[in-house]
Amino acid sequence: MPANTIRKTFILDTNVILHDSACIKNFAEHDIVIPITVIEELDHFKKGNLSLNFHAREFVRSLDALSANKLFNGGVDIGPGKGKVSIKLEQPLHENLRQHFPATGKPDHQILNIGYCLAKEDPTRRCILVSKDVNLRMKAKAVGLMAEDYTTDHVKDVGKLYTGCRLLEEADPELIDALHSGNEPVNAQTLGLDTPPLWPNEYLIIRNGKKSVLAFHSPVNGMLQKIERRIVYGISPRNAEQNFAVHALCNQDAPLVSLSGKAGTGKTLLALAAALEQRSQYRQIMLARPIVPLSNKDIGYLPGDISSKIGPYMQPLYDNLAVIRNQFSDQSEMSQLLGRLLDEKKLIIEPLAYIRGRSLVKMFMIVDEAQNLTPHEVKTIITRAGEQTKVVFTGDIYQIDHPYLDTLSNGLSYLIEKMQGQRLYSHVNLEKGERSELAMLASELL
Repeated sequence: MPANTIRKTFILDTNVILHDSACIKNFAEHDIVIPITVIEELDHFKKGNLSLNFHAREFVRSLDALSANKLFNGGVDIGPGKGKVSIKLEQPLHENLRQHFPATGKPDHQILNIGYCLAKEDPTRRCILVSKDVNLRMKAKAVGLMAEDYTTDHVKDVGKLYTGCRLLEEADPELIDALHSGNEPVNAQTLGLDTPPLWPNEYLIIRNGKKSVLAFHSPVNGMLQKIERRIVYGISPRNAEQNFAVHALCNQDAPLVSLSGKAGTGKTLLALAAALEQRSQYRQIMLARPIVPLSNKDIGYLPGDISSKIGPYMQPLYDNLAVIRNQFSDQSEMSQLLGRLLDEKKLIIEPLAYIRGRSLVKMFMIVDEAQNLTPHEVKTIITRAGEQTKVVFTGDIYQIDHPYLDTLSNGLSYLIEKMQGQRLYSHVNLEKGERSELAMLASELL
């Protein structure tokens, strides 16, 4: 380590490990301390099929592989160019903390105490508590201990996230006419969009006065193609972004799609309608959404059978299905087909946690409320996609229910930032609410 580098020691909270089991590899040459309280808390998460259960098991195994007998005696090297990791046992609450916090009880206070005592024992050591719990970070700062969020998988600037489409004003009228005619392909370079250049699968609204056209940048040949309005299973797009979303959902060359936008913009409805429109191309249509655990307990702790446990969480998906069904009369073939798809389990609605271990082959999978997923959970879902499977993530990055995620750290934001520009990926940000005039008004003013 260079002589002018300040020695740092990071004290990790349990929620950091449950968020990323490989977190100890992301602190460069600095040392890491794991309070014994954290190990005890991880023990409660070892059993289960949720992502946090996986992280708990994986982290403990990785610690043991480093040589567990040395973790309590000065620590053990994490790897080349890395610092050391050690486990610290509990100790009496520091006298400076006793007047503020109970001597026993909350694990958070025990973790805080270890970090505080380390900082007091060696003033030359720069001790930093790392936690995704904003309340614990505030407590640490209140007593003079530095505290930070775990930001390794944060996006850089949510305000600059890829939107999937752009507006081109004062375009060449002949270009618009050429796209409308469709007689010959239009080269994207004629638009002069070099800074920034067009991404693969990016959409455009091209205007000049009263003339306009919706276009798509094909990654196959680099040409622009006109987007035609398309009705999917009785649902008709109402604005440009919804037209783009339908195109992305029906584009066989883009097996990964994300739709972002506030409530009422039609993300889930369009995804479900597009899936039903293409039902013959897939073995099964699956709608799933994460269930945000209450007090770190999964739905198994809730009363009732499985239907009563998950019913309230899945209801928004059934509501979207009802909207589609209401486009047709009860006796119509399209309405009866929906019933048959549900009965034959070719259309299923279930919690995201229940898909673990399943083979996702030739499926149209819609993951709703994806902003409540961690980046690791998003990666896990995508890497399970088999041949001829399409995965669609929908969500609003500003409406997060997960206690340890925010607009910068959620899986949907992470997906959009990391996947932009890939030829297999298409993204559309829906801006205009179409649920109702009242819903739009409330979204803007309240």
